[in-house]
Amino acid sequence: MTLRWMVAGVAAFGLAVLTLPAELTHTHAHTAETAGAVEGTMAPACDVDARPADFDFTLQDMNGDDVSFSELKGKVVLLNFWATWCGPCKIEMPWFVEFADQYEDQGLVVLGVSIDDTPDKIQEFAAEYDVDYPMLVGLERDDFMESYGPIWGVPMTFFIDRDGALCRTHAGIAAREEFEKDITDLL
Repeated sequence: MTLRWMVAGVAAFGLAVLTLPAELTHTHAHTAETAGAVEGTMAPACDVDARPADFDFTLQDMNGDDVSFSELKGKVVLLNFWATWCGPCKIEMPWFVEFADQYEDQGLVVLGVSIDDTPDKIQEFAAEYDVDYPMLVGLERDDFMESYGPIWGVPMTFFIDRDGALCRTHAGIAAREEFEKDITDLL
């Protein structure tokens, strides 16, 4: 009986963490205050100490096609690490589909990286949720996840600017408006 209560307690804690307000579960690489913006001037899109994104990777998408990150240079990239079992991931994905369609002509590329599923499961998921942006297979690609992470949980979303800097990060779910602001700031 004690084991059952311990498991229930851990599950309740996990659920509580997932439902924290977005302000507590994400990081934003800049604000006017943290970027040192002077009143009346715009804050830079990235922190001056933003690290460069690693473009030396080629991953396969759910259809077996190669996606070369070197071809993304000069684009704004929304890179989302997710899993089929992740509830918050399922909330964000329709937004990402909209963003991919709405901002594609302005240079936005949306990529989803499944952290632990096979291509057939990713295909089923993408069909069920009408995901039309590239869904990459991250299974057994710890090298890729480590170069962007560490990825402590999902969803985890990175924004890469046109110069290849990792500008902003959201650990956990964020508001749709926050994601859209990040996109428009970087475009």
